[in-house]
Amino acid sequence: MSELIKHECGIALIRLRKPLNYYQGKYGTWQYGLNKLYLLMEKQHNRGQDGAGVVSVKLDLKPGQEYISRYRSVEQNPIKDVFDKVSKGVRKAIKSGKDISDLEWVYKNLPYAGELYLGHLRYGTFGRNSIDFVHPVLRTNNWKSRTLVLAGNFNMTNTDELFQRLIDLGQHPKNYTDTVTVLEKVGHFLDEENQARFRQYKNEGYSNREISPLIEDNLDVQSIVESASKDWDGGYAMAGLIGHGDAFVTRDPWGIRPAHYYYDDEIVVVASERPVIQTVMNVKYEDVKEVKPGEALIVKRNGDVSTQIVRVPHKRKSCSFERIYFSRGSDKQIYHERKELGRLLAPTILGAIDYDIENTVFSYIPNTSETAFYGLMKGVDQHMIDWKKEQIKGRAGQLSEEELGAIISREPRIEKIAIKDVKLRTFIADDASRDDLVAHVYDVTYGVLKENEDTLVIIDDSIVRGTTLKRSILKILDRLNPKKIIVVSSAPQIRYPDCYGIDMAVLDKFIAFNAAIDLLKDHGKESVIDEVYEKCKAQQNLPKEEIVNYVKDIYRQFTAEEISAKIAELLRPEDCKAEVEIIYQSTENLHKACPNDLGDWYFTGDYPTPGGNKVVNTSFINFVEQIDGRAY
Repeated sequence: MSELIKHECGIALIRLRKPLNYYQGKYGTWQYGLNKLYLLMEKQHNRGQDGAGVVSVKLDLKPGQEYISRYRSVEQNPIKDVFDKVSKGVRKAIKSGKDISDLEWVYKNLPYAGELYLGHLRYGTFGRNSIDFVHPVLRTNNWKSRTLVLAGNFNMTNTDELFQRLIDLGQHPKNYTDTVTVLEKVGHFLDEENQARFRQYKNEGYSNREISPLIEDNLDVQSIVESASKDWDGGYAMAGLIGHGDAFVTRDPWGIRPAHYYYDDEIVVVASERPVIQTVMNVKYEDVKEVKPGEALIVKRNGDVSTQIVRVPHKRKSCSFERIYFSRGSDKQIYHERKELGRLLAPTILGAIDYDIENTVFSYIPNTSETAFYGLMKGVDQHMIDWKKEQIKGRAGQLSEEELGAIISREPRIEKIAIKDVKLRTFIADDASRDDLVAHVYDVTYGVLKENEDTLVIIDDSIVRGTTLKRSILKILDRLNPKKIIVVSSAPQIRYPDCYGIDMAVLDKFIAFNAAIDLLKDHGKESVIDEVYEKCKAQQNLPKEEIVNYVKDIYRQFTAEEISAKIAELLRPEDCKAEVEIIYQSTENLHKACPNDLGDWYFTGDYPTPGGNKVVNTSFINFVEQIDGRAY
């Protein structure tokens, strides 16, 4: 993507199933688990990251010793800052002459020498880059089985409802955020489970000291997660640690947000992305399992691993936009899906250039669109094979050596055109200066186009706002003097806000929405805007389950091609000499390429949860009433 859109959060969980001396003996270090945690977090380090945190839990310390440690950071390089802090105790011990191979001393004295770790990468979706909003979040108690740590990749659409339910329980939440409501909701049912177990064992005649370990051994984690999550409306992959050593990871029943795991007799590993686990653990694709929608992976204090249903699974609506752009492209399935997205665009693009391969240069906007570009060129190559067959068959026996050679050697022209200058920073505040700097974010390769003759086809994985296209990319490409520039998006038009974790929450930030609004005005159909507004206002106070997405009516007035043409008009710089055309993927082709991930609400407005319709409804009201901010 040529624009900066913040990613979802990333989670990483490690549970060592052997004592630390096992790893010291086999791998030469008791820090085996910490090292794996660091790698899991760095491998999930995508752009947009603004915070990181780590929690360690020790399972076998006596009362009076600190068994849980946490450090979080919002520094410029938060992962480095976190692990510098984590390793501080080791460096200090070495400096003071301590023997850090003495595992008994290490376990008692070094904070992060534990068996259970939870790491988190934060990608804030709404402007609050404060340490208070960095995970893991912690709810402490003097009973270890009531202490709770949570970290997640999630957004809840019904924070207002969840907040009110906490108040109805008699609580006084300290912040109005989905993180606080989720933490306190899980914490409430953790307390309830503890209390129920306490009463049970008390009635059976056990003393208070005897009861605590009985609760720890028999805590029903499945019941806690099921009760806590029953009212959650959103996309989530949630990881939790309980102070005595139980751990869980649960996923929303629609499968919107991803979570994967691997375990053997030494270790349990959980991360948001499959290839991260493959790389860090050096295991095969099929060894890494997916936490299924509505399931919880539960790791007990004794190391037992199980998966249990905690929400009734719905029709799978895992996020297709994540496949297009955000997920790690080294995943086998995602790599093939992105290639297929490009290949499926080939017929449309060939039609747009009138099959004039000789006078067309194909390229891509680095770097995430590169895989889709390979797929596009595969589709173009197939067209060339078919064309060569026709040429040779149609003139069988009549071709000279030179003519045959010319046919066989004809290939599409592929060039590296746009190169991002990663060193450039827009440090000047005034708008005019910033626009001039932004225009130079990309460099171009000169001398590869025939001026005023060639068409330049350049593929991007998605066009969301179009700002970078207008201010930078099209301006710089126009310096090559192409006859025409065709910008291709491997994703369909992004028309509707996200509310499940990606930073795309405001309608009028989308170039497709702005194009549709302009078209309504061009055709004298402003009344449609008013009608949609009135419909949205009329259902503003309805339960989310009854709200209809009337914003779809804005787009129904025009074809996708008409909206794309308007987008091209809006994004073409005033001083651009070349003709500009913009081509988007179709939703039909999207589903062909990603058949197992049907979450397409960005493109169609078909939200998987009722809260999605509430969000888009509110977002449109905010647009008309000129209210700034997100709609949930």
